Amino acid sequence: MGKIVIKKTSNDGYHFTIVANNGQVVGVSQTYKSLKSAKNGIDSVKRNRNSYIEDQTVPDFEVLGFPKWQIFKDNAGDFRFRLVAMNGETVLAASEGYSRKESAIKGLESVRTNLEELNIVGPEE
Repeated sequence: MGKIVIKKTSNDGYHFTIVANNGQVVGVSQTYKSLKSAKNGIDSVKRNRNSYIEDQTVPDFEVLGFPKWQIFKDNAGDFRFRLVAMNGETVLAASEGYSRKESAIKGLESVRTNLEELNIVGPEE
């Protein structure tokens, strides 16, 4: 893993991305109203990185409480992951769909494993 990049959005909000060493964006956040809120979102991902995984791709999956990771299929039939915080809001989501569930899980696990080592780059207050 490479870094966490915070950027200002076109509507004067902020979002962050998790970028791998090869420059590929692995995960993207929601848009936050302030830089402080975006940094709090990063803290939430770090704090909740080891949450349980709810696999929504299997029949009769067990619905877990928050916070949790979710593995699911998108409208195109690709597998994705997302982290849902205690308040039920999606904090981080896969930046792309994966053709195989194992690849989506590998991306999720990569985020979990490498998160603490990532440097944060972007605008300062």
